[in-house]
Amino acid sequence: MKKILKIASIQTNLHWEDKLKNVNMFTQYFEQIEKDTDIVVLPEMFTTGFSMKPEKFAERMSGDTMMWLSVMAQKYNLVICGSLILKEQNQFYNRFVWVQADGEIKHYDKKHLFSLGKEHEHYTAGENNITIEYKGWKIRPAICYDLRFPIWLRNKVVENIYDYDILIIPANWPERRNTAWKTLLQARAIENQAYIIGVNRIGTDGNDIYHSGDSMSCDALGEILYQTAHEEKINYALYDYEKLYDIRKNLPFLGDE
Repeated sequence: MKKILKIASIQTNLHWEDKLKNVNMFTQYFEQIEKDTDIVVLPEMFTTGFSMKPEKFAERMSGDTMMWLSVMAQKYNLVICGSLILKEQNQFYNRFVWVQADGEIKHYDKKHLFSLGKEHEHYTAGENNITIEYKGWKIRPAICYDLRFPIWLRNKVVENIYDYDILIIPANWPERRNTAWKTLLQARAIENQAYIIGVNRIGTDGNDIYHSGDSMSCDALGEILYQTAHEEKINYALYDYEKLYDIRKNLPFLGDE
């Protein structure tokens, strides 16, 4: 196992419903990623912003964006993950994709669709959680609104074996509810005794909704590793498995459930 993972998150504005501009933008970001990085996390719907036009922008898993992600992952020898609009069997999904340098791809479909934004009228909800095993770590993806549902994200432990070690949440979470965003990220880290990475966009989208970013990462005690608002920035943090193990060993709260 790799005892320490280096994970980057890209907090940036998104070009509204313009896949080509967003792909070109992130291509430039990838050129700046530090070479010892293991994983790069992008925001929710990173090719379009939080669009309710899947019939116009949805792609297949064999489409251009997925091919580009595979090329970028291989070129820089890392994992790239985030969510975008994908179509499968005539259904549209807000889908988290995990693309490895060796070509392996995994995905998770957003379970909780944001009804206030009519997301449920355009997309199909996912049905299953997934756990991604990578370099000895167990990683659980979720997307934006999923953060509000602690039962869905509940970490379970059986005989000191935890379901996951890191929770990754790409988002398009508006500034007007950023107190909830920041508070819930810390809460999910603490209650699940896991690292958490919340990657949000900045800027005003096509619906005139402003996003402050507030991308944040916390350790299993809820201590903030970084928090960044209102600026385009690549954030980095180191995730130490021995530190996580010690927290769980010395404070075995989940075992009392």
